[in-house]
Amino acid sequence: MAEQVLTNFRTELRNHETNQFSLLSERLVALGQTQLESNLLAGKALQATTASSYSEIRHRLHRGLLELLNPQAVSVASLDQIEAAVKEFVNTSLEQENLPLSRVERGRLVEDLMYEVMGLGPLSPLMTDRTISDILVNGAHSIYVEKHGLLELTDVHFHDDDHLMLTIERILSRVGRRVDESSPMADARLADGSRVNVIIPPLALKGPTMSIRRFMRNILEVSELVAGGSMTAEAAEFLKVAVEGQLNVVVSGGTGSGKTTMLNCLSQYIGEGERIVTIEDTAELQLNQRHVVQLEARPANTEGQGSVTIRDLVKNSLRMRPDRIIVGEVRGAEALDMLQAMNTGHDGSLATLHSNSPRDTLARLETMMLMAELDLPQRVLREQIASAVHLIVHVNRYADGTRRIANITEITGLEEGTVLMQDIFVTKREGDEMVMRSCGIVPNAVKLLHERGIDVSHDLF
Repeated sequence: MAEQVLTNFRTELRNHETNQFSLLSERLVALGQTQLESNLLAGKALQATTASSYSEIRHRLHRGLLELLNPQAVSVASLDQIEAAVKEFVNTSLEQENLPLSRVERGRLVEDLMYEVMGLGPLSPLMTDRTISDILVNGAHSIYVEKHGLLELTDVHFHDDDHLMLTIERILSRVGRRVDESSPMADARLADGSRVNVIIPPLALKGPTMSIRRFMRNILEVSELVAGGSMTAEAAEFLKVAVEGQLNVVVSGGTGSGKTTMLNCLSQYIGEGERIVTIEDTAELQLNQRHVVQLEARPANTEGQGSVTIRDLVKNSLRMRPDRIIVGEVRGAEALDMLQAMNTGHDGSLATLHSNSPRDTLARLETMMLMAELDLPQRVLREQIASAVHLIVHVNRYADGTRRIANITEITGLEEGTVLMQDIFVTKREGDEMVMRSCGIVPNAVKLLHERGIDVSHDLF
């Protein structure tokens, strides 16, 4: 189990010198024997009684292990060597305190301590479950996960808030971030690409809170979405020709509705001969094309310096000779720069944003463009939207946890200051099922696609 969780660590350290392992092992054993009461148990020796729970033993040994480990030795040792040192430390500590644990319990204790030292502690087993898309830590004793679109409470917990804070600090230290009372919020990314958000007291009233949005390694194919009922084959074919024909597409939806998944699927239709620049807050997109440049925003450091925003990256990307610009999520003033790029020769660009419906998507775009503080009249903003965006693909997560395309909507122009739009495909409830149907309207974009050498069968609609 530990080997699966720490594969990246093994790979990273494979070529390092390992002669420091003996120093690590000797330090663990020597300090474990001579300073067990002061360093390992902080003045409270483990009592060999039935009242000493496994959780308490694990917590106490973890505290001592953190004090005794030599970080420099750990940084050059392999996973097997660290595991051997931890085993020796556990055996020495348990024997000195006369705690009769079985071989199975000792093995479990070593595995748990490996998780604590190298992984995410109690969360490590959850990180190996590929069916989990989100891990939500609401304090030390309340941990939820999202599986198949539904939340469920787990029996996993931390020993206390201090134990949780140790895990949080270890995560943040790897990316040069920290949290404390003066800076109680932070974002980070795990080695596997998962996104982490942390907020601690005094802002979080019930203890440290952490949210982990899992990075899914398996890229879904559009055919899988069709087979799963997320859209019809006709809708999938239309989106395929739309991306190949370089229509500008905005993917909208609520939190956790599958916007990034849909963006990944649409990007699969971009040709190999095109230069793609992706721009994200946290890199999540997984493109298979060869010519991809990935850009990632950077938050300010602890002194408030060095911030690089999505808008900065969008502006810079225009100087990088992109054929397509993909913005992982539009949240602010970069909306104006993105739409200007779509209007100035970067056809086929893709982006996502949060909204509750296609019409709300237009309102959100307009609001975010106002954040640029250029004092542009409303008419100009709406002209930009109407001329830049061709399609809105709105995705939704329904009560049963399923994620589907709710609307494929075309922007048709501007009339008397109102952006006009028409639904091409809509998902509605029919009896007990959600079903996608064509609205029977041939999109205006079919003419544009024809001019670009792509013929679209009217039978799709």
